[in-house]
Amino acid sequence: MTGTDTSHTGDPERGTLDKAAAENFPVAPFFLPRAWRTDLMAVYGFARLVDDIGDGDLAPGGADARLLGVQPAEAEDRLLLLDAFEADLRRVFDGTPRHPLLRRLQPTVRRHALTPEPFLGLIAANRQDQLVTRYETYDDLLAYCELSANPVGRLVLSVTGTSTPERIRLSDAICTALQIVEHLQDVAEDLGRDRVYLPAEDMKRFHVQEADLATPVASASVRALVAYEAERALFLLNEGAPLVGSVHGRLKLLLAGFVAGGRAAVHAIAAAGYDVLPGPPKPGKIRLLREVGVTLRGEG
Repeated sequence: MTGTDTSHTGDPERGTLDKAAAENFPVAPFFLPRAWRTDLMAVYGFARLVDDIGDGDLAPGGADARLLGVQPAEAEDRLLLLDAFEADLRRVFDGTPRHPLLRRLQPTVRRHALTPEPFLGLIAANRQDQLVTRYETYDDLLAYCELSANPVGRLVLSVTGTSTPERIRLSDAICTALQIVEHLQDVAEDLGRDRVYLPAEDMKRFHVQEADLATPVASASVRALVAYEAERALFLLNEGAPLVGSVHGRLKLLLAGFVAGGRAAVHAIAAAGYDVLPGPPKPGKIRLLREVGVTLRGEG
């Protein structure tokens, strides 16, 4: 899974949590109740660390591997690290985990009676990243997002005590859209990791070869492909947006921020002429605030 790298500190827990500021959407904004912020940051710490393991972005020095009981000689084996991380996750539910981010997660799990499934889904997505680097169809990509993105939204609903089957359905649409938008922003970075999240059938349809994704500036065909996938993401965001109106208070503002972050990112991609190859197009704060207002009013 992709993400924005930020510098690590000597503390692996702090270095991981510091990445929250670089995300497309607010992770645990100040206006939420303190208890929610604590729990959401605990969930974020888990999700960020498992992504860092899968992407090979752990802090230098091997501290995370040591905490998980992995020997230095095997610290570069991502699948082995993911296995060790899963074993430590299971200790969250029936023992005492080794890693401080998982110890931080344990009270959240107990407070909200969270189950292992969404956490295991995120680990499974990162395992898949080690084994599957291309996706033939859009449905294949959606199945990946079911593991890589949708569990996060489900955890937010569980932590805030607002989970229902309909809200889960709407949340899944939003989270899948946000994952697709992130893939579009990070086409060049992902290719550098030998990963392509643009469906092969769509690349063929728009006459795009992988070599076209490695150029400094996108061709007209690449731009057309990115525009097509961005429109799909926007459709999913709009499909999931009624989730915002189904809740109240500060949670409504948080969820509006998620939807608005995705919409603003799609706008930034469009404003760049759908040329994502020079680097990730990022929305400005004014555009983000405008999208929050539109989302809260139920427009667009």
